Amino acid sequence: MTPPVEQRVLDLRLDRRALRAEQARVGWWRRLVRARMDLAVASAARPQPLGEEVAFHLPLTVGVDVPRPSELGGVLAGVEPQAEVGRLDELRALDAQLARYEAGVRDALGAATDRLIARLAADPATTTARMREPLSRG
Repeated sequence: MTPPVEQRVLDLRLDRRALRAEQARVGWWRRLVRARMDLAVASAARPQPLGEEVAFHLPLTVGVDVPRPSELGGVLAGVEPQAEVGRLDELRALDAQLARYEAGVRDALGAATDRLIARLAADPATTTARMREPLSRG
């Protein structure tokens, strides 16, 4: 049976692992929401084609790699400008909600890390006992 102090350290590490995973998930969702906002804006105000204003300032080897406007426009194919722009307020509100949640997860992760450090500092023998075990991702 694992001694109570070592068990508490293990629990704290598991808490941190779960919080880090949640932080990664909320970050991913925020990136998706912001990308959707970028698509909404781009569907209404299409970006300018690449390479037209700088064609003579680039080396030929770089200039041949500029995508054609039709290739770039394909990225926005099927995106309805009015529908997407109409969702901007909703997407901004969702991003703000995700930002608040992300801050809460970040704070909880910081608190869990502080508790783990305090536990390890209070009982250094736990740390040395854990050093004999294989390293994990915790």
